[in-house]
Amino acid sequence: MLKMVLIRHGKTYGNTQGRYIGARTDEPLCPEGKAALFKSSYPVAEFVYVSPMKRCIETAQCIYPGIPMEKNLLLKECDFGVFENKSYKELSGNSDYQAWIDSNGTLPFPEGESSEAFQSRCAKGFLQCVEHAIQKNISRAAMVVHGGTIMSILCSFALPKGEYFKWQIENGAYYELTIEEKLWKQEQTIGLVKKGKFGNA
Repeated sequence: MLKMVLIRHGKTYGNTQGRYIGARTDEPLCPEGKAALFKSSYPVAEFVYVSPMKRCIETAQCIYPGIPMEKNLLLKECDFGVFENKSYKELSGNSDYQAWIDSNGTLPFPEGESSEAFQSRCAKGFLQCVEHAIQKNISRAAMVVHGGTIMSILCSFALPKGEYFKWQIENGAYYELTIEEKLWKQEQTIGLVKKGKFGNA
């Protein structure tokens, strides 16, 4: 049995501003974000898979210092295209943004990724990490990634099935997953998903 924790990185300055911080914006954690992580507790992990973005690497170093870490490019946040690093206030009145809102987020981001391509990429990255953990006999692992990455993974693999936005999660919060190896090999589904509390130290 594999226990996997999906953790959304701590807050960045862009997060505090409500900006679309995606694959093109490699900003670090803000002081507030780091402080909140140090005040919280997380499940034990013997190996950490991480998005290569600074905010995820720094979060992993805060939570799991000294634990072996492996970067996976496929776990990066969505490429928000022309919306990248802009807030909804700044995009107000933008016809492309309004069209995207009206589509309930189903339209591709202009000059960025489509939801289908993004979710497929994240699913592939998750598959790689789970297969690696099983192969290496790792029983407790963590993934420190992005909100969109977590939503994509759970939308693809969690039971019972839930639509993408059901899995939204705040900075520093996490989901605990239980992956039964037999079930995984047969159906590639996650048997149990439990939302963890943030700030529970």
